[in-house]
Amino acid sequence: MAAHVSRNTALAVLLVGATCLANTSAVSAQPNDAEPATRRANAEVLRSLPFGDRVDFDEAQRGFIAALPGAIMSADGQRTIWSMQPYAFETGEAPATVSPSLWRQAQLDNFHGLFKVTDRVYQIRGLDDSNMTIVESDSGLIVIDTLSAAESAKAAIGLYYQNRPRKPVVAVIYTHPHTDHFGGVKGVVSEEEVRTEKVKIFAPDHFMDYAVADNVVAGNAMFRRSLYQFGSVLPPGERGQVDAGHGKNIPRGGTLTLIAPTDLIKESYETRTIDGVDIEFHLMPGSEAPAEMMLYFPQFKVLNMAEDTNHTMHNLYALRGAEVRDARLWSSYINEALDRYGDRSDVLIAQHQWPTWGAERIAAFLKKQRDMYKFIHDQSVRLLNRAYTPNDIAETLRMPASLAGDWSARGYYGTLSHNAKAVYQKYLGWYDANPANLSPLPPAEQARRTVDYMGGADAVIARARDDFKAGHYRWVASVMNQVVFADPANRPARELGADALEQLGYQAEAATWRNAYLMGAMELRNGVTKVPGIGAFSLDVLKAIPVGVIFDLWGVRLNPEKAEGKTMVINWTFTDVGEKFITNLENSALTHLRGKLAAKADAGFTLSRATLDSILARQTTFPNAIKAGDIKVEGEAGKLGELIGMLDEIAPDFPIVEPVQAKP
Repeated sequence: MAAHVSRNTALAVLLVGATCLANTSAVSAQPNDAEPATRRANAEVLRSLPFGDRVDFDEAQRGFIAALPGAIMSADGQRTIWSMQPYAFETGEAPATVSPSLWRQAQLDNFHGLFKVTDRVYQIRGLDDSNMTIVESDSGLIVIDTLSAAESAKAAIGLYYQNRPRKPVVAVIYTHPHTDHFGGVKGVVSEEEVRTEKVKIFAPDHFMDYAVADNVVAGNAMFRRSLYQFGSVLPPGERGQVDAGHGKNIPRGGTLTLIAPTDLIKESYETRTIDGVDIEFHLMPGSEAPAEMMLYFPQFKVLNMAEDTNHTMHNLYALRGAEVRDARLWSSYINEALDRYGDRSDVLIAQHQWPTWGAERIAAFLKKQRDMYKFIHDQSVRLLNRAYTPNDIAETLRMPASLAGDWSARGYYGTLSHNAKAVYQKYLGWYDANPANLSPLPPAEQARRTVDYMGGADAVIARARDDFKAGHYRWVASVMNQVVFADPANRPARELGADALEQLGYQAEAATWRNAYLMGAMELRNGVTKVPGIGAFSLDVLKAIPVGVIFDLWGVRLNPEKAEGKTMVINWTFTDVGEKFITNLENSALTHLRGKLAAKADAGFTLSRATLDSILARQTTFPNAIKAGDIKVEGEAGKLGELIGMLDEIAPDFPIVEPVQAKP
């Protein structure tokens, strides 16, 4: 998901009450150059991997037809939401400030435009972090995944029409519920076309459940953390953001849209014929997404693996925060695809990156992807059963040479280190069973005591400078983190910590790690980033969020001190959708019950779901809606204001590389 998360989390930021974000503050401190130890580390990478293998470059360019001539602008024409021009610097040999392996991946992800995969199958790549696949059916087009934003999708289909006959879209297929795979749907089709059945929309079972619920409750934290994962506010450049690992970056400021599916794939294997095109669907729930499916086109011998195979190791755990994915199950789905379709496929495509051609290469690719996830799973479990901790496993585990030397198994998006920890987390959780780690001191207090034990900040910094010169950047970053958490105003510690993180970023093969390191360095030097506004707000996803989830969002905002000792029962009746709820405040917890009303309630509110959506979208307020007659009240109308007054405003720009100062 990729993914994929930024638009969902942006919605959640608004739902949990954060105000509009300010413009990015001017960056005062500039990045440093690569230190000698970094230059040596990157030179060793250049010697250790098969850079003479250029097959991926051939396949990434194969079938190229045309590129988008300019940038993609926002709907109001005021902002650039996507452009590949800032990455034009990624030519030639890798600079010392970028891992040569990551530089190679960044160059491959630079190929963008309309590509012919085979007769009647086309892809638009590089107009978003994901791909749009177009299959020419008998009388129209089948569009598979619609990118992140309506503007991106409109530009993509427009590029296709500039180079192919203009035919109507007859079907849209969502492969999974990450927003970079459905958010642009209204750039391709309209709700009216779907309502009148001119267009059908296919998706895996439970798509809507996960499209609107995935990452919403914890969305504020995920949105903030996603800036570190994708580096979307880092300036592109040799000392900045170069890639996202499985694509270039995520669009910023576009319009997220959603039209609910009209047809769900519910069986493990289903075959449908859509406008003369046979498609074999295979559900893969619980792999890269909780609801996901791959597609096989027997007429064209094309296998579409959605996002379950990529030209990189994917995430079992996303750095932005997410539920851990099941590596064993993921591997088994790839194995099934290999067995069922491997010898029937001439080309393998996915919804990120470039295709693979030829049965022999497809089989080899699927085997490597299959075995990579199974190896990580099995060997992590083997070591945890021998009492290895997550950090022990991450430091010990090494890929076998047959995988380590394969480009598609390199960790540009996920890494062996944090994926191995994810396996541990899935089975054993956060606790390593050592009682000393059962209830450690909070980070700031732990840091103050540690620095004191080490002889004070000045002594720690003096020793750390020597370690920095020796190239011990991981240790310097760790110990300077302690000094900063003990005293966030300690400028030398912030600068030295930033310098260490920066060198770690320059050495990182994973784009996600590089972005995180460089974001940390930037914020140590310049303070918390004030990012630009998060884009046009879409009512489409808001309307799809169940009312119960909205009440859950209120619950995670409830301030327990303000709610202490208070009780409140409110009835809710939503006239247009025929739903009833009871919300109950008691013991500083807000709960709800669907399908009934309380016999004795402090207040009752009757309204339409559309009115609630308008309030949540900040188009009106509860008091104004009551005055306008859009909400009918029984009992004490003031109870609603009292409840809303207990909800925290959650800032979307909380600190990460320094301690949280405000009281919870």
